[in-house]
Amino acid sequence: MASTPTGPYAALQHPNFRRYMVALLAFTMAVQIQGTVVGWQIYELTHDKLALGLIGLAEALPFITFALYAGHVADRHDRRQVALIALSVLVACSVALLLLPLALPNAPRRVTTLIYVTIVVSGVARSFLQPARQALSQELVPRELFHNAVTWRSGAWQLASVIGPAVGGVLYAVGGTTAAYSGDVALIVIGFLAIASIRHRSVIDRDHTNDLGESLASGIRFVFREPILLSALSLDLFSVFFGGATALLPVFADEILKVGPQGLGLLRAAPAVGAVVTSMIIVHRPPFQRAGRTLALAVCGFGIFTIGFGLSTSFWLSVAMLALAGASDMVSVSIRSNLLQTLTPQHLYGRVSSVNSVFVGSSNEIGMFESGVTAQVFGTVPSVVFGGCATLVVVAVIFARNTALRTLGRIHELRQL
Repeated sequence: MASTPTGPYAALQHPNFRRYMVALLAFTMAVQIQGTVVGWQIYELTHDKLALGLIGLAEALPFITFALYAGHVADRHDRRQVALIALSVLVACSVALLLLPLALPNAPRRVTTLIYVTIVVSGVARSFLQPARQALSQELVPRELFHNAVTWRSGAWQLASVIGPAVGGVLYAVGGTTAAYSGDVALIVIGFLAIASIRHRSVIDRDHTNDLGESLASGIRFVFREPILLSALSLDLFSVFFGGATALLPVFADEILKVGPQGLGLLRAAPAVGAVVTSMIIVHRPPFQRAGRTLALAVCGFGIFTIGFGLSTSFWLSVAMLALAGASDMVSVSIRSNLLQTLTPQHLYGRVSSVNSVFVGSSNEIGMFESGVTAQVFGTVPSVVFGGCATLVVVAVIFARNTALRTLGRIHELRQL
């Protein structure tokens, strides 16, 4: 029997995991390009801060609505096939965004409405893609490589988040929405083909998914009976919700920093730059020895650097603050993802991932809406500063109430429930 590879590149020695990484890089870049361009396009069409927040709400509501059922589907059907169907829908949404301005050049209000409709459909597709792809990634490497695989997976996501916004900003500046959305479509197609090339079929344990109501409830029960995992997810939910300054980046780029769409691309890429650097450090070092304390410091750093960004009037200082916030968030993501993958049984992973998606994935979009509303009422800078301060309060409350998380040591020593 072949021995399990070791070292910082161990997970990448598995061919299916390499194909998965190509797919992750491609469709994450596409999503980031799309997010950058849609934000700038909506702001150009409306010049309304609340309209930026509504982008997040349009994606979050369908995502939350279907997330739990999507987790059930991911545990009952071949996860690769579920991911391919979801990616097919995302390809169609990207094509729609490409064609809308060309088909309706003199109808900005109709274009805006149809963009929101497309975002709603993509939110549904993303709700099915998220648990399927996360559960699929768990199947492609042995358990002893989970930590290594999670770090590479998170680093790849962040690397795509560096490149995507910058490419999106440049494409938009050079060729408008046509060039930007064309790149978006091409990358989504590459992601689809990479997932299709994976030679793996999920082993389905249908005994745990026969009854729909019981199946949906089991994922929720699992999270709520595990206090460390629940606290980690809650921490991320509220910190991202209050610290969602990303939605207001078009306003900062246009009105405060005055750097245009090219600058917007750099601002959107900055958190991921910090995260990529941090992920490379994590993958070359041993697992965290005091994961609970490290998590607390990371989320506090995220809040502090968010405040710094909100108060900055210098473009490069703003970029630095966002990069440091991204570095802090990467540490938090690594710890939370390792907790999720270590504690969750494989037959339940799709449903638990869907609960995680409701906590974490939707918090980004709802946080965008919260930022848009508070910016509309109180102003752009107060909105971001308030969010950073609220994040610090959340950290203090959660860690004061949860001794198990506060004293958490090495994650890989935890037993699977």
